[in-house]
Amino acid sequence: MDAENQSLMMRLAQEHGRDKLVVVLGAADIEGVEISAETLTTGDPSFAGPLAGVQLGLKVYHILEPVFKEIIPEDTYQDKLGIFELTTDSSQLEASLSKIREGV
Repeated sequence: MDAENQSLMMRLAQEHGRDKLVVVLGAADIEGVEISAETLTTGDPSFAGPLAGVQLGLKVYHILEPVFKEIIPEDTYQDKLGIFELTTDSSQLEASLSKIREGV
């Protein structure tokens, strides 16, 4: 997650309250998703961005997690995310993000 997005998320958390924000990630790279989720919960692990040492404690999900598949109309989900679901290990994403959410 780049410095600009870190600054944006910090500002939104300050303006709206951490408990009122949910972050939905969409990257296919599991490692990148994990790093972004960690950054938004416990702080920037690289200690290079605005969230270095800042624990926002935001709830972070991935668009391919079942909770979203249940609420997005099936035709829209298949049209926009179906191919993405075939090329991404969504169960691994869910497991990784679940562990991060539990640690918050």
